[in-house]
Amino acid sequence: MECTVRWTGLSGMGFVAETGSGHVVNMDGAPEGGGHNLAPRPMELVLAGTGGCTAFDVVLILRKSGQDIRGCDVSLKAERAEKDPKVFTKVHFHFTVRGRELKTNLVERAIKLSHEKYCSASIMLEKTAELTHSFEIIDDLAPSSAT
Repeated sequence: MECTVRWTGLSGMGFVAETGSGHVVNMDGAPEGGGHNLAPRPMELVLAGTGGCTAFDVVLILRKSGQDIRGCDVSLKAERAEKDPKVFTKVHFHFTVRGRELKTNLVERAIKLSHEKYCSASIMLEKTAELTHSFEIIDDLAPSSAT
């Protein structure tokens, strides 16, 4: 895996990252740090990447388990250390999983497998942060047939 990050100029703290897969992501800093608040902060992207990593796993595991999953959102709330390095110290993941007749035990298992075995990002974060999880299931009822 590769990535190139380029500072975008002398007037601020903006950066452009080009990933090995050819995608571009902008980053910027807060005004108090010399940025212009034009893009996410790098640590926000770490958090977002972790959410994407674990949501990917949960969807894949539930599909492989034969579940009729229709949606998966994960909200992450993080706390950081007050002093440098300002690593994440706590991260809470709340999953909202939508589907038809999803089994609670399989949703719980998918989240657990992601965080204990598959999601590289959350496993790395666990080195500095206390990770907690919660979830809710929303049943997408099949549309009733008109008679």
